[in-house]
Amino acid sequence: MRSLKMTLFALLLLIAHIATAAAPIVLYTDFGQKDGAVSALKGVAYGVSPKLLISDLSHESPGSIFGGAYRLFQVAPFWPKGTVFVTVIDPGVGTERLSVVLKTRAGHYFVAPNNGLLTLVAEQEGFAELRQIDEKINRRKDSEDSHTFHGRDVFGYTGARLAAGVIRFDQVGPKLSHDKLVSLAYRKAERNGDRVIGIIPVLDVAYGHVWTNIPKTLFDGLGIAIGDSVRVRIFHGGQLVDESVAPYQRTFGDVPSGDLLVYVNSLLFMAVGINFGSYAAVHKVDSGPDWLIELSKDASLGRNTQSGH
Repeated sequence: MRSLKMTLFALLLLIAHIATAAAPIVLYTDFGQKDGAVSALKGVAYGVSPKLLISDLSHESPGSIFGGAYRLFQVAPFWPKGTVFVTVIDPGVGTERLSVVLKTRAGHYFVAPNNGLLTLVAEQEGFAELRQIDEKINRRKDSEDSHTFHGRDVFGYTGARLAAGVIRFDQVGPKLSHDKLVSLAYRKAERNGDRVIGIIPVLDVAYGHVWTNIPKTLFDGLGIAIGDSVRVRIFHGGQLVDESVAPYQRTFGDVPSGDLLVYVNSLLFMAVGINFGSYAAVHKVDSGPDWLIELSKDASLGRNTQSGH
C-alpha cells in the first residue's frame, strides 16, 4: 500500500512538473556575435527563469526584413507547439512601430517588431491572435530610458515571461485585429502555361544554391521527369539577367563536379545549384522579392549546363 502511495505521489509530481515546464525559446536576431548583445538578451531571459530552454536560430543579418521572414518560415514548422520565437530584426527600433506577439494556429508564439517579419509564418501556420506588448508591464525593470535595445528589454523579457508561464498570452497586452499585422508584398509562385514562375526568397548561403518559392507540387504539373533538361531564367527588376539549362536531378552527386542541376530542396521547393560550386557567385544572382525565376522544360537535345548569362 505504501509503495502504491509513493508511486502515485511520484506520478503527481511528474504531472505537475510537465504542466509547469517552460516552453522552448528560439532566438533570432541580427546582433552578430562580436559583442555582448546576445549574451545580455539570454541573461535577461534566464533572469526570468533559469529553467528556460534557449536555442539560437541565427544572429547574423539576413540582409533584409523579407530574408528574416523567410528564415522563420524555414525553421518554425520543426519546433513543438508552445515554442516562443523571439525575433529581433528591427531597423525601426525606438520608432512608432508596434511591439507584438503573434499566436499562430500551429500553437507557436512569435515575439517581434510589427514590421513584416511575421508575413510568411502567419501565412504558413495561420493567424490565431495578435497582441501588442504592454510595455508598462512587460518590460525589463529600469529600462524605460533605453530606446535602442528592445530585443533585450522588451522582446526578450516578454518572450521569457511567456515561455516560463509567468504570464499568459492574454496578459501580453491589448488584442489587435488581423489587419494590424504588417505584411510584406511579394509574388506568389504560379503556373503560366508551360512554365512556373516564382521568386528567389533567399540563397542557401553556405553553398550559394538558389532557392525558390516554387513548391515541388506546382513544378510537377509541368510533367518534367528526373533527368529531363530544365530551362532556368532569372530576372531582376524586370530584366533578364541569367539563363541556363540544367538537368532535373535528385541530388548533387547525380551530376559531375562543376555541373548545374535543378533539384528539390529540404523544404520541398525547387532550387538551382552547382555540384561543388556556387550558382549565385558564378551567375551573379542574389535574392529578394525583386528577383524572379522561371522554370520550364527545355526542348533542345542534350544537356547544356553552362548556357547563357
